[in-house]
Amino acid sequence: MITYNKDIFIENYISYWGKINKRQNDGIRFLLDKLSQSTRIDTNPKRAYVLATIKWETAHTFQPITEYGTQAYLKSKPYYPYIGRGYVQLTWESNYKKFGKHLGIDLVKNPELANDPEIAWKILEIGMTDNFGIQDPNFTKYTLENFFNDKKSDYYGARAIINPKDHKSYQPIQEIAKKMLLCLVKSQITQKVT
Repeated sequence: MITYNKDIFIENYISYWGKINKRQNDGIRFLLDKLSQSTRIDTNPKRAYVLATIKWETAHTFQPITEYGTQAYLKSKPYYPYIGRGYVQLTWESNYKKFGKHLGIDLVKNPELANDPEIAWKILEIGMTDNFGIQDPNFTKYTLENFFNDKKSDYYGARAIINPKDHKSYQPIQEIAKKMLLCLVKSQITQKVT
């Protein structure tokens, strides 16, 4: 199990992106715990990409959020009322239904539950690593394993996991992921095997 010194991670994060507020600090600490416990997201390159995606999709808050916009804007979306929520902006009723069924909760009747940090984390972890047949405009057939292995770490191409049509975000998320990797490596705690 790879663990991280959260204070050192945050120190390095601040060196790249500047000061953070308490909510960001709390969110980063929560996510570092989840990443340390994850058996699916199990390498630093995968974890760096996940953190970069979360930073991007949550408007740098590191908290599950509801898609931004006026009521008129949100109601104009073809997936309304199943607007983006959580760490990866889960959208479309079919995704709320599939993830809710998998998690044993009714996300269709209670879509706001996708903003609960524990639930948002599970949706991210399952959706980015285990596709179970979800294929729609916003959650694709790709997983972290398509872009990260012993031979490659494709931070650019990995954007296809969450939003393959958002080409403007590929490069910025790649750059964020590279810096996140440095934060993780510098803060990693080596486990002694006895």
